[in-house]
Amino acid sequence: MENHLLYILAAVLVLGVGAQWLSWRLKTPSILALLVLGIVAGPVTGVLRPDEQFGDLLFPFISLGVALVLFEGGLTLRFRDLRGHGRTVTNLVSWGALLNWLLIAGGCVAFAGFAPHLALLFAALMVVTGPTVINPLLRTMRARADVSQVLRWEGILIDPVGALLAVLVFQYLVPGSEGWVVFGKSIAVGLVVGLAGAFGLGFVLRKRWVPEYLANVVTLAWVVLVFATSDFAAHESGLLAVTVMGVLLGNMKDVGVSEILSFKESLSILVISVLFVVLGARVDPLDILATGWGGVTVLLVVLLARPVMVWACTIGAGYSWQQRALLSWVAPRGIVAAAVSSLFALRLADVGYSDAVQLVPYTFLVIIATVVLQSITARPVTRALGLAEEEPNGMLIVGANPVARAVGDVLRRQGFRVKLADTSYEEVRAARMAGLETYYGDPISSHADQYLELVGIGRLFAMSRRSRWNTLACMKYRGEFGPNRVFSLRNAEDRDASERERLPEDYQVPRMFSEDLSYEKFASLLAQGAELKVINLTETFDVDNWKETTGNRLIPLFSLGEGQKLRVFTQDEEPPLDPGSKLIALVWAARD
Repeated sequence: MENHLLYILAAVLVLGVGAQWLSWRLKTPSILALLVLGIVAGPVTGVLRPDEQFGDLLFPFISLGVALVLFEGGLTLRFRDLRGHGRTVTNLVSWGALLNWLLIAGGCVAFAGFAPHLALLFAALMVVTGPTVINPLLRTMRARADVSQVLRWEGILIDPVGALLAVLVFQYLVPGSEGWVVFGKSIAVGLVVGLAGAFGLGFVLRKRWVPEYLANVVTLAWVVLVFATSDFAAHESGLLAVTVMGVLLGNMKDVGVSEILSFKESLSILVISVLFVVLGARVDPLDILATGWGGVTVLLVVLLARPVMVWACTIGAGYSWQQRALLSWVAPRGIVAAAVSSLFALRLADVGYSDAVQLVPYTFLVIIATVVLQSITARPVTRALGLAEEEPNGMLIVGANPVARAVGDVLRRQGFRVKLADTSYEEVRAARMAGLETYYGDPISSHADQYLELVGIGRLFAMSRRSRWNTLACMKYRGEFGPNRVFSLRNAEDRDASERERLPEDYQVPRMFSEDLSYEKFASLLAQGAELKVINLTETFDVDNWKETTGNRLIPLFSLGEGQKLRVFTQDEEPPLDPGSKLIALVWAARD
């Protein structure tokens, strides 16, 4: 039996990671592939039967998985972000979320025949969208920044807000006939333990009592400890405690959570992958189909409540009807709704709510319908409303070193949007001091998939000191931007071409600038006083005239033609320098 369970766990892990890879290849929200593979492995083929195979371990496993998801969601809610992204975003994730909750709950009671308690809990789950489902859509639909930024930040901030609302409703329902005393105790214990856990861990991290290499695993153990302690003190209060702990810890001063988030993103991928394959295996497609017209009614209630909420939240904000329509349409449900609904249904059924079993099929129906429907229609709807962004001419530069900063600065001064990404805080800080837009983190990480905003950016310049990092970035963004819009700068790690030649042809990208200009030579020339200059070319004044006039030497980097058409000089191609165009070059004084 033990070996049998081992094989099942191995299969779940492989299916989960495989679903994540498939989602990356297809550029679709991962939750869709995870649930589909889970359903195929579960009720369709019968290979995975979680209730039978995991037995008494199933509920604790799901509880811990959901606790980690909610903690990470709370950790990403920064109050300064809430204040810093406009009144519309603040409205959508505050009183707008409550309005959406009440509209969906009222509609489910009035038109779908839900009991009030089930309607309130289901509606709380339907408030949440989340970055894991929103961001793939934003990259596909390519809407203008004024709309995509609102959707992006709503998805990031609504995750913990909606989860907290759902947990509070759940806490109210669980005591059942035991009444308000148990509810009050659960809330009080959850808040106190969460508060104590946040300040305790914050104090430990601030005092550096834990070495850096242990900070991540200590945090993980601390989350599990807080969850278990709160649940022991007051049954079912653990989810509230870890959510509160995450929110408080993420907003503490002088507590660096970036490393924790970096670790948590990898852990969350693993937890979510395994958790959702198991959850999908517990969902019978026939149960979803059995919702019938009731399911259609619930889906319509969810979809129609959104425009009312969006219109109310954007009153006086100057949005056109087209912008409001797109904001109203794009709201797929995702990770939190699926995970929390399954857990709550299990627990509520145990305490006597027989109708709680309806929670899962209705929730999964809305998740699958909104993700599929909006994935297919988001781009056409964006175009039909006239809100698709123009051809993106900005660039993401991998690296914030002196060479990347010099290139980014000269392109920014020519009117291009430039964003530098690096894992070195010192270099990112130097780029920010130079007035450049930055992303502090790894641009090929899952964290970047959620938080690296790419509106208006359509090229990649891989210019870091690390050859393999450049290669991985090019491999990732080649599919994002297109094969002719990804470039890499040669560096010392490319002493021979053997490594590059071993790459499949589909992953090879053009080398930037001349064959003898590596990163090291570029940096050395800058250190010796070389500059990046913009040279205006005319019919009577070409590059040779400029060299004769100034006596300087140069290496061409970019040509800038009519309509801000930027072309990169590469080792295999030299763009023509027509009269009226500009040459961006690395220039230094000639020495005898």
